[in-house]
Amino acid sequence: MKISFLKMALTVSLLFNLSVLSAAGYFYYQKNRYWETPFGVKVRKDRFLFEELSLRPDQIKKMREKAIPFRAEIDRKRQEIAAKRNYLISLLRADAPDARAIKTAVSEISRIREEVEGITAAHILQEKAALDKEQQKRFLDLIENAMMQRKLGCPAGQN
Repeated sequence: MKISFLKMALTVSLLFNLSVLSAAGYFYYQKNRYWETPFGVKVRKDRFLFEELSLRPDQIKKMREKAIPFRAEIDRKRQEIAAKRNYLISLLRADAPDARAIKTAVSEISRIREEVEGITAAHILQEKAALDKEQQKRFLDLIENAMMQRKLGCPAGQN
């Protein structure tokens, strides 16, 4: 009788642990499927904003080749900003906050954000150069719409 009860309890425990592990894996997968553009639009990691432009295959290939390293660089900069923000929070938590260190941390965050803006502008110009005049107009309209959605606080689309 006791062995039967223990087997049942072990089975229930095992099923519970597997379901928790499965749920955690699912949510991790869902969270990491999307990438947020510098304009605040979320797109799947295997998709790119410019794919909405009906480009020729050679254009898509060239733009992808440029976009992948761009995404990696932007992600590195975002991690830098997050680390600097954490450092800033730790400075603010101090019993006697160091005003000079706080000002320096804020300045470093601003510098990195400025770098992100510069990298983004240079990338847009690179991508724009691969397009014809009509595609350039649609590309910049797409970027402008993405920026306006972010500015207005509209939820970002998940393509």
